[in-house]
Amino acid sequence: WYAVSYILGFVVAIFIMKFCVRRSSLWRHRTAPIELDQIDNLITYLIIGVILGGRLGYVFFYNADYYLSHPFDMLRVWDGGMSFHGGFLGVVVAAIFFFRYNGIPMLSGADLIAIASPPGLFFGRIANFINAELWGRPTTLPWGIIFPGPSAQNCPEISGVCARHPSQLYEAGLEGFLLFIVLLILAYIGALKRPGFITGIFIS
Repeated sequence: WYAVSYILGFVVAIFIMKFCVRRSSLWRHRTAPIELDQIDNLITYLIIGVILGGRLGYVFFYNADYYLSHPFDMLRVWDGGMSFHGGFLGVVVAAIFFFRYNGIPMLSGADLIAIASPPGLFFGRIANFINAELWGRPTTLPWGIIFPGPSAQNCPEISGVCARHPSQLYEAGLEGFLLFIVLLILAYIGALKRPGFITGIFIS
């Protein structure tokens, strides 16, 4: 499901980036920071950054002792193990390299990536939900979800079956769908004409 979420996220990101670049009126001086035919190359860099950064982030942030003892297992990406923080850092490094190499304004280029990122976060959180991970606190509310596994069912304060907040769906709706709508509205009222503004909103 992670593979599906990554693919969908990047496909939608390409569409959003090209949509924004084609609308020169959104940008300062009516000039997009990047050429339309450069977007596919940028996405390639970002894919590499997400995969390498996400994997290395997981290895060193969450399970360093194991992988230092079993270094070749770092390559076993099919066993799972990706870090959002590592993927984010990987994207930052890849984007900086691409922008400098191609003479693209850093902040405006970052704004383009930021506005195209929320759908990827949406799909990633849906994958978390399907994989029954990153669930929330126990709840008795009617929309609580009974997640499988001993960890999810370890609720000493609740007798019987334990339902939990579907925090993955909350995050998918907020940092995915809602954030994208907010950034898109800001772009249409002139935020992309202020380099770095959209990126700042996204990070905050």
